Amino acid sequence: MALISTILGFSAFGFGARCFQLGLQHRPIFEAFHGHAYAVMAFGLLGAGAYTAEQKQNEMLAAKKKVLLENREKENIAWEASKASQTAHAI
Repeated sequence: MALISTILGFSAFGFGARCFQLGLQHRPIFEAFHGHAYAVMAFGLLGAGAYTAEQKQNEMLAAKKKVLLENREKENIAWEASKASQTAHAI
């Protein structure tokens, strides 16, 4: 569902940008619809690309987090072992 909402959101932004562009140029906004269609398709593709990039980044972050948590657990085990050996020498 998020993919569709991302594509539709970007497409709506593209449509709005096209209308704004024509309004700035003082041209009729709803005269030639092919320009609107191109803007909607281009921004829709941009939205799909942004969604795909976000998914890849989330996967990479999850993998990195897993590695960091594993390293932290190893360091905690080593620290507990060194702490235990230091307390054994102190007694």
